[in-house]
Amino acid sequence: MDAVIPLAGQLVQVLTPFLPYLVKAGEGPGARAAQQVEDTSWDLATKLWGRLESKVEARPAALEAAADLAAQPEDEDARAALRVQLRKLLVDEPDLQHELAALLKEAGGSTTITVTASGKGSVATGRDVRGSTIITGDQNRPEP
Repeated sequence: MDAVIPLAGQLVQVLTPFLPYLVKAGEGPGARAAQQVEDTSWDLATKLWGRLESKVEARPAALEAAADLAAQPEDEDARAALRVQLRKLLVDEPDLQHELAALLKEAGGSTTITVTASGKGSVATGRDVRGSTIITGDQNRPEP
């Protein structure tokens, strides 16, 4: 289970920007929109979703979570809901867990990391931040 938690998070991170296209890929307009997406992560997202789609569709809660996140990609609660559903799915399917982990490892640094800072004074980073102090606020002004 320890390896499943970060894996589910990685899957949600990679899939979220593309879920609106992936979830509707079988429907006419969604399929055309998906063909227009140009991003280095698109291929990885389609591979991952190709392995996950039938498993997600077989679980009503997972399907609902994917549809909710596809409709509102910025909704942190929707991301968390899909992350929980994927975690449950991966615990039940160890072979799928290993296959998806291998796909992510193979992709290595070629994936695009999307971060969102939401709300006044929020901070978002795309990678590791260590030994840094991040200060926000209206009264913070650089010294002359």
